[in-house]
Amino acid sequence: MSRIIMITGATSGFGKAMAFRFATAGYDLIITGRRNDRLELLQKEISSKYNNAVYTLCYDVRDREASFLAVNSLPEEWRKINVLINNAGLAAGRDYFEEASLDDWDLMIDTNVKGLLYTTKAVLPFMMAASDSGGPGGHIINIGSTAGKEVYEKGNTYCATKHAVNALSQAMRIDLLRHQMKVTAIHPGAAETEFSLVRLKGDTSLAAKVYEGYKPLSEEDVAEVAFYCTSLPAHVCINDLVLTSTSQANSYYLNKTT
Repeated sequence: MSRIIMITGATSGFGKAMAFRFATAGYDLIITGRRNDRLELLQKEISSKYNNAVYTLCYDVRDREASFLAVNSLPEEWRKINVLINNAGLAAGRDYFEEASLDDWDLMIDTNVKGLLYTTKAVLPFMMAASDSGGPGGHIINIGSTAGKEVYEKGNTYCATKHAVNALSQAMRIDLLRHQMKVTAIHPGAAETEFSLVRLKGDTSLAAKVYEGYKPLSEEDVAEVAFYCTSLPAHVCINDLVLTSTSQANSYYLNKTT
């Protein structure tokens, strides 16, 4: 088989764009998500367009047992995973701390933090076995956010979860150093995906206003950066990377024309 990449949350947004980008480079793909119909559609589209092998795992990263069962169900030939991209994540609500929903908090913590931990913990034995036996070291890419670098009004728990992704990425890089593993945290700024629509509970007009007056990042922009991080020489690792559009400096500052 070709090099294998596993991407969580691959049915939309960054994950879907990354699946296509890595497919163009000849990777075989393990794509995961909660919506099996979307997984199957993406599998067919990539296989027919690029002739790559694509394996689907339908599970919810928040479910610890389901995560380990799914990963451990992989056939032997699919266990030689070279790259894992922990992309599954979301924001739920944008409220003042005292007004925020506990359900939203649980959803974000369970997805953005626990989900990342469960899948990584399940996949690591496969990646380390290849590395420790003399093969190329594996590469873990965690998709964070500029919200993991600064805290902003009404961001509270979402920012906390992305700060956790930032800290966990640093911890993984240190702890997995002896296994020759690369760990990269990619922190995108504003990007036009389903992100705001999900965060604002399906309010299309409010979600559209988030991107008015400037050109945000696209899904493909982030996918291209993720691919670049994996294309460097074996001894080079980008540990931490923040990217925004030219209209954005950080979580606070946007140059809007309207």
